[in-house]
Amino acid sequence: MKNEKAVVVFSGGQDSTTCLFWALKNFKEVATVTFDYGQRHSAEIECARKIAEELGVSFKVLDMTLINQLSANALTRDDIEVTATEGELPSTFVPGRNHLFLSFAAVYADAIGARHLITGVSETDFSGYPDCRDTFIKSLNVTLNLAMDKQFVIHTPLMWLNKSEVWELSDQLDALDFVQEKTLTCYNGIPSSGCGECPSCILRNEGLSAYKAKKAAGAHL
Repeated sequence: MKNEKAVVVFSGGQDSTTCLFWALKNFKEVATVTFDYGQRHSAEIECARKIAEELGVSFKVLDMTLINQLSANALTRDDIEVTATEGELPSTFVPGRNHLFLSFAAVYADAIGARHLITGVSETDFSGYPDCRDTFIKSLNVTLNLAMDKQFVIHTPLMWLNKSEVWELSDQLDALDFVQEKTLTCYNGIPSSGCGECPSCILRNEGLSAYKAKKAAGAHL
């Protein structure tokens, strides 16, 4: 893979930034594609842009605001509360988002001569989102190849990792401090450790605490 070109579906958050570092290690040339889907915080796109610039990779923003015309959810509407009820999809679920993003990422990848797509979805910490599951990714990979008559490969480096293990991977990639300080995961648009109260921040910060405890314990062995 080292001699090939890849496109990272990139949001500037913890997961996609870890995937970007993973891609930079595994591919000769890496491009990023970010989607403007009317998310609450334009800061997310600017954060992604700054990270791409700092790491010296190309940055492309695609307009996907049409999603807002079709569905209402807490990621695109200020008047919908961020909630997560057991047995139900979280209010932050954007129907069809990953399906559309990966499909358009494939079109972009084809235009620039890339055959590898990288996304930070995880079935371990997927919050119940159906479009983060391994079966969906494998199915879409087959569909894209049939639809475009290409041989794309969708890579999911985080698929079977919990948040503590994602932090561990970023550490193995010598990117722990970078990811901790420069990414934006918070549903309230606050970078780094975020607001500390929304579900995304809780998951991120608990994972970091668990990894640091594990690392400290290992250092004492």
